[in-house]
Amino acid sequence: MREAALPPVWRISARGAARSGALWGYLIAAVVASSAWTYGGFYKTAAQRARLEDAYGQNHALAALFGPFRLDSVGQFTLFKTFVVVVVLASLWGLLTTTRWLRGEEEAGRFALLVAGPTTVSRTTLLSVLGTATGVLAIFAVTAAAWALVGSAARVHVGAGAAVFFALVPTSCASMFAAVGALTSQLAATRRQAAGLAGLVLGLSYAIRLVADSSRDLTWLRWLSPIGWTEQLHPLGAASALPFLPIVGLTLGCVAGSVLLAGHRDVGAGILPDHSSVRRRFAGGSLGLAARLTIPTGALWCLGVVAGGLLFGFVAQGSTTSLSGSVLHVLSRLGASGGPVRAYLGVAFLMTAFVVALLAASLAQGLRREEGDGHLVHLLTRPLSRSRWYCERLVVAVGLLTVAGALAGLATWIGGSGHGGAPLGTLLAAGLNVVPPAACVLGVGALAFGVWPRATGAVAYGVLTWSLLVEVVAGVGPVNHWLLDTSLFHQMSAAPSVPPDLTVVVVLVSIAVASGSAGLVAFRRRDLVGD
Repeated sequence: MREAALPPVWRISARGAARSGALWGYLIAAVVASSAWTYGGFYKTAAQRARLEDAYGQNHALAALFGPFRLDSVGQFTLFKTFVVVVVLASLWGLLTTTRWLRGEEEAGRFALLVAGPTTVSRTTLLSVLGTATGVLAIFAVTAAAWALVGSAARVHVGAGAAVFFALVPTSCASMFAAVGALTSQLAATRRQAAGLAGLVLGLSYAIRLVADSSRDLTWLRWLSPIGWTEQLHPLGAASALPFLPIVGLTLGCVAGSVLLAGHRDVGAGILPDHSSVRRRFAGGSLGLAARLTIPTGALWCLGVVAGGLLFGFVAQGSTTSLSGSVLHVLSRLGASGGPVRAYLGVAFLMTAFVVALLAASLAQGLRREEGDGHLVHLLTRPLSRSRWYCERLVVAVGLLTVAGALAGLATWIGGSGHGGAPLGTLLAAGLNVVPPAACVLGVGALAFGVWPRATGAVAYGVLTWSLLVEVVAGVGPVNHWLLDTSLFHQMSAAPSVPPDLTVVVVLVSIAVASGSAGLVAFRRRDLVGD
């Protein structure tokens, strides 16, 4: 079919989704392939792998963190190390992409131009959603190709069929949460709110999965969670196609719902009432505006962090008593030492650091989004300097990251307080310890915004993914210390299993401040750049 014969709406969203899908697919493939390759190199014989499986055992505390996967094969170990990361990254891509091409385009005023022609809002919505499917296919193709390539090596030895089936895990997550994002784009009046609602669904899905894997009696809860459905696929093991029924059902149901709702609302409005007004949004000056734009979505992220902290605290006290010395040794490879509870929480706070760093990356991308959508140019026509706008946005962002870290520590203490967990002060320090790495992600993203604005998201998420990738590889076997030093998460102390390293905190904060300052200088010297 000639390109000119394709609907313009589909072409626009398809091109953008395909590019971002391929990029995120490469990130997912890098995490998965590096873990499989490293495991195949360090554990070469069946005896070595059996000893590793015996060392970990079937501990439900570890299953809650990483998933209920065995460690006696390359495929199962790779799932153990990367499953949570893969499904979260793919799901985030899905919800961010559809809210970008639906509610984001509508909020920027471009959607109204598209529906002004001989078409309907419902048809335009459907074409935009179908366009994002090219990004889903890109994730599938890149992940499957990378797995097939790595799996062909003797040290990994994973068949092409198994590699393709594994690629359906991130593909399923991307599809489901892209559909959820399409639905929330009809409910909410702004892109931030739509992404926040979809993110809330993702957080709830993850929380249900965590609870389901924390006890043998609760495994049935997996069938109530979209992430649990992908876990039930059992990729790289006894594969099952049954979970595709709810996966496809949720995806098609949300897409159908979004198309139906699109035809029953006005362009620019959402189904849910929007209580904000122009007068209220600008109340309190530019700093108040920055807070009003950031806090609603940030509150949803903080809610997810609190829920995770409560669950981590509860699971730590209820499931870590059976951690063997071998398991504690393995956890120490991730920097977590000490008693069973604190060692477990050390790894749990590492995962919290990843979530808070994701928030930081999204805040950095928010700088670019405000410029790219054309909102910034209107603000700068007022008596507001570039420097003030930039600094106020970063101040609000850092404040939100700090609140998220403190809430993580407080929630973890509450979750474990009924069992005599770690002291409140220790857990608050552990929560605040996750803020400096996130601040670095924010600072580097702000630097990219100043120098190369269209690459802001790629740079921020790239630094985050690289840091996670190095940490994943380091958890398998010895890694060159120069490589380890490039990971923000490796620099972070695994509090509360060990005290926070104040020297590292100062260094990370200094890097964040220096990067943000350099970004300000570059931003003041360049022209505004639209999408």
